[in-house]
Amino acid sequence: MRTVDLSPLYRSFIGFDHLASMMDAAQRSSEKQPSYPPYNIEALAEDKYQITMAVAGFTEQELTLESENNTLTVKGEKQNKEDKTDRKFIHQGIAERNFERKFQLGDHVKVIGAELENGLLLIDLERKVPEALKPRKIEIGTGKLLESK
Repeated sequence: MRTVDLSPLYRSFIGFDHLASMMDAAQRSSEKQPSYPPYNIEALAEDKYQITMAVAGFTEQELTLESENNTLTVKGEKQNKEDKTDRKFIHQGIAERNFERKFQLGDHVKVIGAELENGLLLIDLERKVPEALKPRKIEIGTGKLLESK
């Protein structure tokens, strides 16, 4: 296991105390996660992203998406496992197993929609930074804030 010492960053970054715990959590979760189902993460624009997951054989009712505390969880649970017992496969290359995949979302990244199309689950995400957190210009000597454009 590889560990990263972030203490030099604390000298110049203020308020990022939670960074180490986030990186540790991401490292732990990536070590545990299986490679199924395959997925892509694509940047569509500066603040728009899309996750594409290959979920062949799953219906909309068998897929669950949940977003909580900057974590997006995608679960797939096959409903009719009894039907598989009567089937005899010569080769089974399409996995029909249950899965759970978690994605760590950055601050202010929200899921704005999802759709299932041709065996691909498309999850649209967008970063919406509140106006209060956007950069502002501070005038020297007066302490007054000016809007930055």
